[in-house]
Amino acid sequence: MARIKGGLNAKKKHNRTLKLAKGYRGARSKQYRVAKQSVMRALTSSYAGRKQRKRQMRQLWIARINAAARMNGLSYSKFMYGLKLANVDMNRKMLAEMAVNDPAGFAAVAEVAKSKLA
Repeated sequence: MARIKGGLNAKKKHNRTLKLAKGYRGARSKQYRVAKQSVMRALTSSYAGRKQRKRQMRQLWIARINAAARMNGLSYSKFMYGLKLANVDMNRKMLAEMAVNDPAGFAAVAEVAKSKLA
């Protein structure tokens, strides 16, 4: 029986990696060995980046809530504690959205939090 060489499968694997490396500069998009290293690093970074995006969004929401809460005479921590005492279950994303787009509504929520603290 004739020996089967792995040329076709190797070529497919190489092309898959080179396709992912499309747009990279120089040898990174042309040579398999260099492209493989670049793609592995890029995929690792993209995985980490998806986690970091969540952290950064939460930071942004907290900064916006803090700014709006201070305009209503409360610190961020006192505002959130007041909401907890008042049993107001709103997530930070919605509170930040209110702080930016509906200052009057946010002021009403801040008054509820303030009244529970007093």
